[in-house]
Amino acid sequence: MAELGVNIDHVATVRQARRTTEPDPVWAATLAQLGGADGITLHLREDRRHIQDRDLRVLRETVTAKLNLELAANPEIVAIACDSKPDQATLVPEKREEVTTEGGLDLLTHPKRIAEAVKRLRAAGISISLFLDPDPRQIEAAEKLGADAVELHTGEYALADDDKEQAAQLAKLAAAGSQIRSQGMTLHAGHGLTYRNVKPVAEIEGMFELNIGHSIVARAIMVGFEQAVREMKRLVS
Repeated sequence: MAELGVNIDHVATVRQARRTTEPDPVWAATLAQLGGADGITLHLREDRRHIQDRDLRVLRETVTAKLNLELAANPEIVAIACDSKPDQATLVPEKREEVTTEGGLDLLTHPKRIAEAVKRLRAAGISISLFLDPDPRQIEAAEKLGADAVELHTGEYALADDDKEQAAQLAKLAAAGSQIRSQGMTLHAGHGLTYRNVKPVAEIEGMFELNIGHSIVARAIMVGFEQAVREMKRLVS
């Protein structure tokens, strides 16, 4: 049974559209936990387009489930993570011009910067997850860096045009998941997962954690946050 991490970034996106105080992602995190979330995920971006430093501080004080902070290997953001001490830090790629994260980290091209971030987070006692495409070379590099977990980027699966392509992408994720577990790391997945496509990913052998945000926030507008989380929790379980 996979655990559900609820990403609350897009609650903050709505708030930042008006630069006001509502809706508050801290309130959303409370409702998510009432709905059965096993963890709360948030991404503190360099440009602060949604989650703000205040959100992280208050969430660290109030969230009783696992707190998972997504961040780039940026020294300033890494320092904030080391100070706030989330339960888990998930290192992700980040480009200011992107609408959302477009792919996994490239551990082969930028190994030193990521290794330094991992070293600093590890020294602060934070569990490390790396957000990667289902690429055997990247997964091997993650094991060498000493990652505790790998979160597979499920974007290509989510964007598949037809059943055949979706099945092919699912097979790639399953093979990558097997490699991750065989190399002693925990298997996570996320990006683009919805109420319609999540079950096959949740059923991949050894899947421990799914991080889902946009689809839950979208449904919450219609049915409420606690109910939206409860419905997704049923699917991943």
